[in-house]
Amino acid sequence: MTASALLADLSLVIPELVLAIGAMGLLLAGVFIKGEEAAARIVSMAALALLVLAAGVSVFLAPQGGGTAFFGAFVLDSFSLYAKAVIYLAAAIALVLAGHYLQTERLARFEYPVLILLATLGMSVMVSAGDLIALYLGLELQSLALYILAAFNRDSLRASEAGLKYFVLGALSSGLLLYGASLVYGFAGSTDFGAIALAAENPSVGLLFGLVFVVSGLAFKISAAPFHMWTPDVYEGAPTPVAAFFATAPKLAAMVLLIRVLMEPFGAMADQWQQITILLAILSMAIGAFGALLQTNIKRLMAYSSIGNMGYALVGLSAGSEAAVWAVLLYMTLYVIGVAGAFGVILSMRRSEGMVERIEDLAGLSRNRPGLALAFTGLLLSIGGMPFLVGFFGKLFVFYAAVEAGLVWLAVLGGIFSAVSIAYYLMILKRVWFDEPTAEFLNPPASVAIITRVTGIATVGLLLLVPFMLTRVIEAGSVIGG
Repeated sequence: MTASALLADLSLVIPELVLAIGAMGLLLAGVFIKGEEAAARIVSMAALALLVLAAGVSVFLAPQGGGTAFFGAFVLDSFSLYAKAVIYLAAAIALVLAGHYLQTERLARFEYPVLILLATLGMSVMVSAGDLIALYLGLELQSLALYILAAFNRDSLRASEAGLKYFVLGALSSGLLLYGASLVYGFAGSTDFGAIALAAENPSVGLLFGLVFVVSGLAFKISAAPFHMWTPDVYEGAPTPVAAFFATAPKLAAMVLLIRVLMEPFGAMADQWQQITILLAILSMAIGAFGALLQTNIKRLMAYSSIGNMGYALVGLSAGSEAAVWAVLLYMTLYVIGVAGAFGVILSMRRSEGMVERIEDLAGLSRNRPGLALAFTGLLLSIGGMPFLVGFFGKLFVFYAAVEAGLVWLAVLGGIFSAVSIAYYLMILKRVWFDEPTAEFLNPPASVAIITRVTGIATVGLLLLVPFMLTRVIEAGSVIGG
């Protein structure tokens, strides 16, 4: 590779370079800064600045027309640029939400923001993968950082258990993915997505088996049923800001990666993988809807909510069209906004004796904290798909894509499960608005309060963009590769 070619390739990976060099620099800086709390505070602020810088580079400084780098292993297009910008901003919000919690719980260590940066770097590589090897490297970089984050509170038995469960099951899913990738390589003769796409035009049985294993491994990363078993335990056991991070940026990155894998190398095999995604969608919607009805812990409920919402995204993906890709991107963006705000409220559930997580602890919140209660109401109803909030239009778009592809029955089934899911959100809101208040929560930190209120307002304010979004879904120009 010539120097000019190397520079051209590096120009496409500037956000990744910012995160990689920044994470390594901050890891060194954290060691030399005196005082654990001072090191954590300085490194956190620097990491936040790096995430915002990376998002700005992705939006404003990306080369026109995108391109490929490192012999096609890295792809830059409008699809990945959009996903990266949302991932970086979601990671930044998760980092802001974590600040006060980590300090209060005496977990403020500079390694936390560094791990967030490394996980985000892995996600960034994932969404731009144009090769099975790049896909696996990005996925494992993200996963290894997330395993550590899940068990970040070393003094907590619940956190240690969550980290161990996540690691063991994550290793199993990585094995499934790697075995599938080896089968794909064996029967396609290449790890490059373009070469795999040529082989997929006349697929062999071995290539089909490889596809099944790859999709199974990726289904674990988005916690789609029946690969969801880790999610409730990890969400409950991990520190709350870590659960907030798990529910936002990694979910979006894994869904974007699944879209790219199915639409690019295996696009010609849509008839085969559509059956898999439909089954995953139905199981996820059902388990997410009915599993949440039995929960008493708010974090476990949000875990089942995430399982169900991945099912709705898979309904759109099952359509296998450009309209479906755009619809799923919009749906996931609106989902990330709603969940980030909802976890802001959960992080506000603090009393003098410490954090509380039971749903019954929200009783009478509307009388003690009316602003917080109002924001929580809008956020939960938007995530649940209540009509005329932005979450409703997110679901409408993915169901529209399914109907356009002839999957009317699947869209109807999704609507039924969505109605069931509204029940457990209303169960929470009944406690918030109608139950007698219990002990009052302490005032939330300003950063958490601002994020909660801004995201709550966004559930209504983003309605102004609905006409544009609907037009974009209907027209659905090329997203991937353009």
